Amino acid sequence: MRTDGTQDAGRGWDDAQPIPESYESQAAPPGGRHGAHHRKARGRDSTPAKAVRGSAASRGPRSNRDLVRTGIRGLGQTLITFGLIVLLFVVYELFVTDIFTNQRQEELTEELLQNWEDDPALDPTLGPDLPGGGLPTVPLGDGFARIRIPVFGGDYVKVVVEGTDPDELLQGPGHYVDSAMPGELGNFALAGHRVGKGSPFLDLDRLLPGNAIVIETAETWFTYRVMGDPASGDYDTDPSGIPGQEIVSPEDVEVVFPIPGVSDTDVEPTAAYLTLTTCHPKFSAAQRLIVHAVLDGPGLPRADFPDGPPALTEN
Repeated sequence: MRTDGTQDAGRGWDDAQPIPESYESQAAPPGGRHGAHHRKARGRDSTPAKAVRGSAASRGPRSNRDLVRTGIRGLGQTLITFGLIVLLFVVYELFVTDIFTNQRQEELTEELLQNWEDDPALDPTLGPDLPGGGLPTVPLGDGFARIRIPVFGGDYVKVVVEGTDPDELLQGPGHYVDSAMPGELGNFALAGHRVGKGSPFLDLDRLLPGNAIVIETAETWFTYRVMGDPASGDYDTDPSGIPGQEIVSPEDVEVVFPIPGVSDTDVEPTAAYLTLTTCHPKFSAAQRLIVHAVLDGPGLPRADFPDGPPALTEN
């Protein structure tokens, strides 16, 4: 059988054998009626006989080639199927999860603004200033603040939810539950996806020293600025020794401690920091890209600045 499904020529003759000439000459004398008939039959049968011999001789090698072709065809189909699965997964991660997260962000925005309007006392930043956080507990997955980064455009506004588990980060940037709250002494630390699931921190590497990061709560606007030297663009010149940007391994959890990079948590922080964490490089979770910022002055009341602080006009 050929690979195209047609039968080899002479396959029907597999069990036939050509008549030996010696037997034919004995069966009928030359020139006789039967002899002529047999000579004619032999002439008619010679082509199929050759086909039979040719088919029998080539059937083994051709079968081996067919096995190779079948194996290659099967491997090719498997690779194509695997490639389609990978492609569908990439499409899901890059586009479908973005749709879900963006829809959830819209819902969170409506809920948050309604809560702020109904009861501003829900603002977790209201209360005594305690280093390292510890103010009113926000339920996991609930939104409690909004983050704006002016250099990413005026439409960059993300609701911050409590928690950094996968379910929380699927909704948007998440707050490390043991870190400070906005405006507090200590380290207000956030995590967010870089690619997919809304990609809130996709362009985190674009932030430069001095760039503003604005946190909005029910009552207050807080403006943080990326640490480092705005004039030179050097991230490592802050007197505190805290870099404005760094790339670390996932195990370097000290970046979200009350004083970023200081593992001794007994040391009391004297400034209000903001730390943003995301995966690095893009499409990989091998490392973490970290941005550190420090509070730039006191918070501004939302009642007095309904359109936001001056930093929102920077780009």
